[in-house]
This record gives sequence, structure tokens and C-alpha cells, in this order.
Amino acid sequence: MRIAVLGATGRTGQPLVEQAVERGHEVVGFIRDAIGLSPILRNEDQVSITEGDAYTGEGVERAIAGDGDPVDAVVSVLAQNSDGPDDLLTEAGRRMLAAMDQHGVERFVTLVGAGVREDGESVTLGGRMMGTLLKLLARTVLEDARNQVELVKDSDTRWTVVRGPRLTEDAHTGEFHHGTDLSLGMRDTAARANVAEFILNCLEDDLYVHEMPKIADT
Repeated sequence: MRIAVLGATGRTGQPLVEQAVERGHEVVGFIRDAIGLSPILRNEDQVSITEGDAYTGEGVERAIAGDGDPVDAVVSVLAQNSDGPDDLLTEAGRRMLAAMDQHGVERFVTLVGAGVREDGESVTLGGRMMGTLLKLLARTVLEDARNQVELVKDSDTRWTVVRGPRLTEDAHTGEFHHGTDLSLGMRDTAARANVAEFILNCLEDDLYVHEMPKIADT
């Protein structure tokens, strides 16, 4: 597959690109600045780089459209930071979905936090406590993720929304569980590299289309 990865230099994006290359895929890494690229992003045989700004949309269509040969799928592992706009995920999602629609790209996977819930979803006590903390400490981040998910769900794409607990830099073990009804608590975590593996599994095996699975390390 040819996969456009937005957030390719991020803490989840880098293991995602690395594993995609190991699994034989081609990657279009969408980044803000090519200075200081990691070695994996300089793999010219399987990785091409598009510089731009996901928030304004600069370069997004170019990354997805290619040179007349659009990608097969788009993955967003963008994340909020203290210097970025409060609606980064929402606006970037809007740009990605518009470019996908224009160029006939259907498959989309995006990563958000487990605090984004589905209507009527059963939540553990720990999960409710986590949700309360998020509302108190990171309300704008949570609202931004929710707004992006609503855009995605209203789109014509074959989407999957991956929801993760607290993400860690732990080693890639491949030992994790996932599901739409997975219960997550305050102590649950997921290694970013394991999340990357799960995202690629969703793409390769066409898992969880039009669903919002959660993931956590075992």
C-alpha cells in the first residue's frame, strides 16, 4: 500500500513509518520541516516526504494526490501541543477529508484519546475519573478530538477511529488487546509502537471499518 502519514515525525508517527516500511509499504510522510529527519524518513526507496501545514492545508492535497497517483490510505497521528492551535485536529481533519474526497481516497485511520466516547458507551469508574480529569485539565484538546471524530463519522470515507489511553515510549512488544467494548481505566497504557502496529493491522486486514476501537497493552 501507499500510505500518507500525517504527523510522521511525531512520537507515534516515527514507529508507524518504520513498521510500515518493514512490512513492505510505501509511505508519504507529511511533515512541517524536513530538517533533522530520522534515518527511516530518509529511506528514499519506500518513503517520500511532503512538507506543509496540516492546519492551513498547505501541502495536504499534494501528499494525498501524489503525482497523479493518489495514496491508498491516509493515517493521522497528529497531536496537540502547547504551541499549536486549539482546533488543530478539527481543521487538519477537514483538510484531509476534502483532499481524500477530491482524489477518491477512501481509507482513513485517525488516532485520538480514549476520552472520546461513543453515545451510550459503558465506562468503568476509572474511565469516568479519567474523563473528569480530561475535562478539567485538557478540555480544549478533548473537544478538538471530538470535533474531528464527528467530521470523520460524517464523511464518505471508510474510516477507523483508534482510541488510546496514556501512550508511552515503551518497547514494541506486539502484546496488546483491542476492541470497541474494551474497558480502560486510569492505569491502562499503550506503547506508541504497539499502537502503530495496530493501526497497520487495521489497514492491512480492513479491521474496524466505521468503528472506534480502543487499544491497551496487555
